Amino acid sequence: MPFALRPTLRLATTVLCLGIGVTAAQAQGTARGAQDGATRGEAIAGPVGAVVGGAIGAAVGTANGILGIDRRERFRIYAAGERRPSFRYDGPLRVGTVLPPEGVIYYDVPPEFALKGLNYTIVNDHPVLVEPGTRRVVEVID
Repeated sequence: MPFALRPTLRLATTVLCLGIGVTAAQAQGTARGAQDGATRGEAIAGPVGAVVGGAIGAAVGTANGILGIDRRERFRIYAAGERRPSFRYDGPLRVGTVLPPEGVIYYDVPPEFALKGLNYTIVNDHPVLVEPGTRRVVEVID
C-alpha cells in the first residue's frame, strides 16, 4: 500500500467508528446523506474518498432528516401555530409507523418547505411528516 493512502485510511477508520455510534438514524436522511457523501468523496479522492464521504454523509443525513436542521425548527413552529388537533396513537411513534386509516387528519405541507408528495399531521402532540398513499411516517419532528 502506498504511503500516501495511510492517512486517508486512518481517517476512514475514524469516521466509520464514529458512524457506528449514531444509532437513532432516520432511514431516508441517512441513505441520502451517504449517497451524496460517497459521490462527492469519490469525485475528490477516488474509491477511498467514496468510503470516507459515504460515512460522513450518512452521519450528516441522519442528523438532518428530511427537513434538515434549519427547516426542522421552522416547521415545528409553523405546525404549532396552526393549532391542529392531535391524534392519540398508543404504539411507538417512529419513522416507518403506518398510521390507522381512520381518525387521522392530514394537512398539506406549505410550499416554502419544498416537501412535495408529503403531508403532515399531529400525533401525540408532535408534527409528523407522512406519505399520503401509505400513511407511513417518514419523519417525527420533536
